[in-house]
Amino acid sequence: MRDVPLGNMYKQLASNPSPTPSRRQYRPKLPVSIITAVIFVLGIQFVILPRYVYQLSPSEIRLTQFQLDALDEGLRKCQADRTPLIEYPVTTASSRTNARWNPSTGQNETVILRNATLFDGEKIFENTVNIVFKKGIVESVSDAGQSIVIPGAKIFDLEGKYVTPGLVDMHSHHLSMSWPMLSSTDDTNEMNPAFGPLTPFVRIVDSLKAYDYATTIIASGGVTTSLILPGSANIMGGEAVVVKNVLKSGDNEEFVVEELLLEHGEPVENRRRYMKMACGENPRRVYKHTRMGNAYIFRKQMERAKELKGKQDTWCLKAAALRDNGNVAAISSFLDASSKDESATDYLEFDSSIAILRGKVGINVHCYEPEDFEDMIKHSKEFGFRIQAFHHALSAWQVPEMIKASGENITIATFSEFGFYKKEAYEANLWAGKILSDHGVPIAYKSDHVESETNAKYLLFQAATGHSFHLPELLALQSVTSVPAKSMQIDHRVGYAKPGYDADLVVWDSHPLLVGATALQVYIDGKPTLDPKKVEESLSNVQAANSKELSPPMMRTTVSTETKEELCNKVEKAGTKFTVTGIKNSYLEGQPAAAVASDSLAMVVDSGKIVCFDSTEKCASISADSPVISLKNGHVLPGLTAVSLQLGLAEITTDSKTSDGELKKSASSDPKHAVYAKYGVHLEGRGFARARIGGVTMAVTAPMSEGFTIGVSTGIKTSGKKTILDGGVFQDDVAVHFSIGQSSKGTDSLPTISSEISKLRELVAENQTKDNIYGKAANGSIPLVVHADNEYDIMQLIKIKQEYPILNLIVYGGYGAPLVAKELAEAKIPVILTANRGAPAGFDVRFSLPGPPLSRSPAAVLTEAGVKYALSVFGEGETSHIHNIPIEAGWAAKYAGLSAKQAVNLVSRNVEEILGLEVEETKRDFVVWEGNPLEFGASVVLGVDGEDGVVSLCWPESN
Repeated sequence: MRDVPLGNMYKQLASNPSPTPSRRQYRPKLPVSIITAVIFVLGIQFVILPRYVYQLSPSEIRLTQFQLDALDEGLRKCQADRTPLIEYPVTTASSRTNARWNPSTGQNETVILRNATLFDGEKIFENTVNIVFKKGIVESVSDAGQSIVIPGAKIFDLEGKYVTPGLVDMHSHHLSMSWPMLSSTDDTNEMNPAFGPLTPFVRIVDSLKAYDYATTIIASGGVTTSLILPGSANIMGGEAVVVKNVLKSGDNEEFVVEELLLEHGEPVENRRRYMKMACGENPRRVYKHTRMGNAYIFRKQMERAKELKGKQDTWCLKAAALRDNGNVAAISSFLDASSKDESATDYLEFDSSIAILRGKVGINVHCYEPEDFEDMIKHSKEFGFRIQAFHHALSAWQVPEMIKASGENITIATFSEFGFYKKEAYEANLWAGKILSDHGVPIAYKSDHVESETNAKYLLFQAATGHSFHLPELLALQSVTSVPAKSMQIDHRVGYAKPGYDADLVVWDSHPLLVGATALQVYIDGKPTLDPKKVEESLSNVQAANSKELSPPMMRTTVSTETKEELCNKVEKAGTKFTVTGIKNSYLEGQPAAAVASDSLAMVVDSGKIVCFDSTEKCASISADSPVISLKNGHVLPGLTAVSLQLGLAEITTDSKTSDGELKKSASSDPKHAVYAKYGVHLEGRGFARARIGGVTMAVTAPMSEGFTIGVSTGIKTSGKKTILDGGVFQDDVAVHFSIGQSSKGTDSLPTISSEISKLRELVAENQTKDNIYGKAANGSIPLVVHADNEYDIMQLIKIKQEYPILNLIVYGGYGAPLVAKELAEAKIPVILTANRGAPAGFDVRFSLPGPPLSRSPAAVLTEAGVKYALSVFGEGETSHIHNIPIEAGWAAKYAGLSAKQAVNLVSRNVEEILGLEVEETKRDFVVWEGNPLEFGASVVLGVDGEDGVVSLCWPESN
């Protein structure tokens, strides 16, 4: 058919009209009267009668109102969902009140802290200031020269002492896993097959125990605010909550969880919400999925949440339209259909996940490694949520720019030195804080409070360690105050000591970043939480602060690679002579102890032997033509000796493929089956690197065991320059070790602690005259080291010693040792103390001393009782802490009133004497430091092996 133009088609249609009917059509018409009657009848039926005959019943009216109320309630929820997270205005004086304050137990007297050296969360004031606070709010901060007169105010003259904001810990598990720890009160991880790895719907607030004594201990360390998180077993672990660390703060002074909450008194709809998530090893291990499986599970969850969010939004639009229309029947039909929606029951389960998509929930992710950071950032972009912080994040220093490129200002909430406890933690870097800060990545140190090893009381120790490895002073202080507060979006009220902020303030006895900095008073919501009498008693051996203690600590000295290579190439050659100048103190026997006044000493070393140790002038002729190492604050110490249960036997403590292995509880106690550490040690690894930067030249390592039988320890060198074939093992058999206590009991043959005690007695009695390793321990020719913490278990050991005085019995651990210090001294039983900064974390050690400012320190009590003791580190990642043993000695010395030399002996000569290590003073290892190793910021310059006369350490590094 030929195409016809459109216009022509219309013409054709117009030119061919329908044919006219041949006859006229009939159209009937109704009379007007009939039409009028019909309209009248309809009007009566549909207008008049309903008004007077068909009135709605009361039930129908109530139903209609119920439906309207239900619709309005849904619309209010819609409005709440659309309302953005509350943003608080900039905090200023008088801009807010403290909603936690109450007239019954709250601060009712104005307090003035005069002459304070203030770090306010941002800066340290050059001049001292006066701080005024009332009703839990800081009212003013003014120059100390200005006169302040407030009738009835309590005034405390701090004489220049440091004041900081209350510390903020953004990762803790106290209150949900209360002390003393018991399985029945551990509510941190919701692990149940019914839920699987996704539990965003649970809330940690439902697990809190408002009587956890750990809260008081934590507060005594200056930590006033904590984010309490669920555990990290699940991909989505549940909602977290922020608390103030003060118990019974409400009107009735009862154990009420609500009264712990930071936002107690604030409307529920304005409170911050936080989600704990985890990636990497933990959910992978628990649920046996791979990383890609976990990623799919999470994405599926969020895709479903996105779908439900869309349904919610659609419902809200339809509901709003119906409410505007007012059609009751349509509203009823709509609500009826909504109630039959199968997804309706999902909304509670997915509430948190949907809230994440709406920007209502802050995301805090347990994540360690680069691939996991990258994957989680991709998920956040895919679903449009913001990550507040990566927690632990021990490899974040490897990818700071990738993290920063997310554009979300993600905080890294991490440890400063804890690591090596699993593969994810193997890249822990002591310089991570500096590296991240140099790249502009916010860094916050956190505790991960669970056991004594991660006791949140010592949160500030993390910042101090970070500072010693070159995190700037202000950033170090901010890392435990304003940075975590900002990350959690609570920096309008905590993290700063400024007018308008909560009166959470800490008065310190020294610069906060010094070793052993101790809170003299902690104010929470303006109220003091420490008993001044107990504080004074706990610090009775501490000398009065001097100007040095108000100065910031030093950072570790570093040298360029070129300088290091040049020096080390010279001094490491056999037979080399070199000179060290600028020495201020020496703790070697038979050598000058300290330089006089502002003068310094010089030391000349020839072929590993000290040939001159005197003034620079007196050593000048001997030092001629030798390389000179010039120091500013040189210290010379004996090589330190560590006692370890891991060094040389485990590289990654939770991965058996990286270790010698661990004896099970069922291991035989027959001496023929004794396990010897000397057969399993490897003399290399990251723990050794940390030992070297801590000046540790020797270590005694015992086999790893989870039961009563441990084995025979061995003595090893840490330099990394020797093997087990050429002197790397300096003493084959050091001591025989057993364990007594809760952690070691539980086999068929040793089901109880009493059976362990009986077995130990039996072994001593039966082997006294036998020629085997147990016989040597029984007759006192080799030490018998018993790992024990409970004071009653230690009493049993005292009784054994009384019955067998020939025993060279040693207590290792010793949490309860201070409680029986007098008896230990009388029995002449020495202690290798791992609880220098212990805590009553377990039921068996619930009476152990928490230390200043709540009690005397263990070291102080043992010292006063005359107990011979040494210090050691202990715990899951003990080799990552091993470099800190001189710091631990300095800390113990402060509280026990020890001299510097006595402190050094706690980690050198005392260890040797207790364990019977034969070290000739003339052949002793010695280590030269720049700085005082009992304080933060000292660096090992070189170390000399006293036996071989060679330089075994030269500017050692870790990572």
